[in-house]
Amino acid sequence: MKVFMIGGTGLLGSEAAKELISRGHTVTSIALPPIPQGAVLPPEMKIDFGNYMEMSDEQLKSYFKDCDAFVFAAGVDERVEGPAPIYEMFKKYNIDPLKRMLALAKEAGVKHSAVCGSYFSYFAKKDKTGSILRWHPYIRSRVDQENAALAFADDSFDVAILELPYIFGAQPGRKPVWVFLAENIKKMKKATLYPRGGTTMVTVHQVAQALAGALERNHGGNCYPIGYYNMTWIQFLTIVHRYMGYENRRIITIPDFMYALGGKKIMKEQKAKGHEAGLHMVRFTKLMCANLFIEHTEGCDFLGVTQDDIDAAIGESILLSMEVINKKTDVVDMKGE
Repeated sequence: MKVFMIGGTGLLGSEAAKELISRGHTVTSIALPPIPQGAVLPPEMKIDFGNYMEMSDEQLKSYFKDCDAFVFAAGVDERVEGPAPIYEMFKKYNIDPLKRMLALAKEAGVKHSAVCGSYFSYFAKKDKTGSILRWHPYIRSRVDQENAALAFADDSFDVAILELPYIFGAQPGRKPVWVFLAENIKKMKKATLYPRGGTTMVTVHQVAQALAGALERNHGGNCYPIGYYNMTWIQFLTIVHRYMGYENRRIITIPDFMYALGGKKIMKEQKAKGHEAGLHMVRFTKLMCANLFIEHTEGCDFLGVTQDDIDAAIGESILLSMEVINKKTDVVDMKGE
């Protein structure tokens, strides 16, 4: 297949390009400069630098010419905060551009598409109370993104949405999302205080397998819950501690109300700046303190995702995070593409 990708120089996009090329496909991408220093990109991938959101329809149509598949590996996540209502920022970067790109892809005769989404959508759709969507603009935007994308699916155009969880693995020169965790652990004295609960997770290579599998195997419009390794926070932090050099450090499980108090403090600081976040950090306590687990049978198996070394992938993320904290490397941060 000839694949066109938005975000091919990012952590997920570059690994997906590598996987697709290894399967015999060709990949062209538009990405925002610069390439992170030290990042290893597949030399076979053709990269054009620029902001696709500022390109005309005619410019973008040229990329879809004779193209078989499209991958959307761009946008912003829940770490972003800004002026209220913050939902508008997620709509700007995650929903509106995707609708535009899928419309152009379908018009050009592209047959297959895959979108990087969020596993929060999976749990929001299972929440019969509706509280997750009511309190968290980011999660609401991800469900809206899914619905907008699936509306394009029909017998001639496949749409696959990967509901991605926490992802481990590192790209040299790009700031890991886990810097904040390593910073917080370093600030704590003698023991790491953390809530109960846990999460599902995957390696970046498994995401690449899922994206390639979605283009090759998905038919129609479908959402795939992605999760392979389920860990409690204690199990996860034990691995994190080892890579931080804190192997014998205690982990103390705090009560839910203490986590909520921390969330209240964060929200107060955001309000003082005139900002709103994608997650209501007090209400997020319920999710953070739950076991947000997904079995690999729910999505990964169908897409051909295989086992990987999650311990080593966590290690890559934490070791690079420590280099960033200790100012031993230069990195670029997340951008909306």
